[in-house]
Amino acid sequence: MAFYVSDADKIQNHKSLIAQTKYLGRGRYTKGEIKRLGKGKILAQTFTFRELCVATNNFNYQNLLGEGGFGRVYKAFIRTTKQITAVKRLDPNGFQGDREFLVEVLMLSLLHHPNLVNLVGYCADANQRILVYEFMPNGSLEDHLFGSTPSNKPPLDWNTRMKIVEGVARGLEYLHDTVKPAPVIYRDFKASNILLDEEFNAKLSDFGLAKIGPIGDKSHVSTRVMGTYGYCAPEYALTGKLSTKSDVYSFGVVFLEIITGRRVIDTTKPSGQKNLISWAQPLFKDRRKFTLMADPKLEGNYPVKALYQALAVVAMCLQDEPNTRPLISDVVTALQYLAVNKDVDEDVDDESDSESVSGSEFSSYSCSTSPDRNYIEGKNVDVEGDGR
Repeated sequence: MAFYVSDADKIQNHKSLIAQTKYLGRGRYTKGEIKRLGKGKILAQTFTFRELCVATNNFNYQNLLGEGGFGRVYKAFIRTTKQITAVKRLDPNGFQGDREFLVEVLMLSLLHHPNLVNLVGYCADANQRILVYEFMPNGSLEDHLFGSTPSNKPPLDWNTRMKIVEGVARGLEYLHDTVKPAPVIYRDFKASNILLDEEFNAKLSDFGLAKIGPIGDKSHVSTRVMGTYGYCAPEYALTGKLSTKSDVYSFGVVFLEIITGRRVIDTTKPSGQKNLISWAQPLFKDRRKFTLMADPKLEGNYPVKALYQALAVVAMCLQDEPNTRPLISDVVTALQYLAVNKDVDEDVDDESDSESVSGSEFSSYSCSTSPDRNYIEGKNVDVEGDGR
């Protein structure tokens, strides 16, 4: 008996063939761009889609580590290297596209620092866009701060929080001060992008929105506004003017989240408390109210003077005018001071001292020392050139 294919089936099959050809071309283009822009310096391993299917047991839901607008992250075991990894499979229809994928591969292949997540490899087969990272056993900072961790894990204590803050500040310092010929602006600094290893060392991840900063005497670059609502600096959100001080503002937002245990935007809070910055601003004006900003999960187990000093750093980072915000290198110096003095708590008279946070509070223990340049001094990083 003869089998006849309908005209509709013929058309559909033809469309599928065109789509497959398009996807194959897309994969070749992406690989070619990585090779061209990386200039032979890309050491990350290339994986086939089949290899990553095996590593994740066909992207089994039981291996799911997390999910976001970009796609899903799975725990994976790479058999050839016997390495446990985290595999991020980008949603073809999601937020991150080819450009963000390219930037992330290039950035994490060319930039190396203990506080940046390590890129193991990537897959660009047909329409698949997959990134393979080192596995971070303690997940994201967001999970620990906002109650997504298993109930048998205690809340982060004060010293661990300060260790995390110092780590991500050092990661930003590396991007802003060490990378040459221009700084790298991270542009998506938030709690969900801060990953924690087994010893709670913090590493920045997700570099898809990273941007090469201004060169020479230019103060900013102009670009389309991208990022997450609540974390973006006001001047960037309003005008698209992006600078390293934009990252400093976002750092201040996350630092405040770490201290308070509150999300920057939380619609479940009462009126007047939904926006973390708006809630905190009046409290910054009276030192007697500083302890009201400490996360209740800390149960008062923190040095009060250290809390005051940490909030002073936060307040300076959250200044509306970018020029009045500190350099990230000065923030690192201030955080080193906090780490050295973490077990010392001088007497503080909450009742008598009602002055607000000022610049002198910050500058009293910050300085303008040169950043540590031991990692890739003088290394040129060229990953864009598209005016983005």
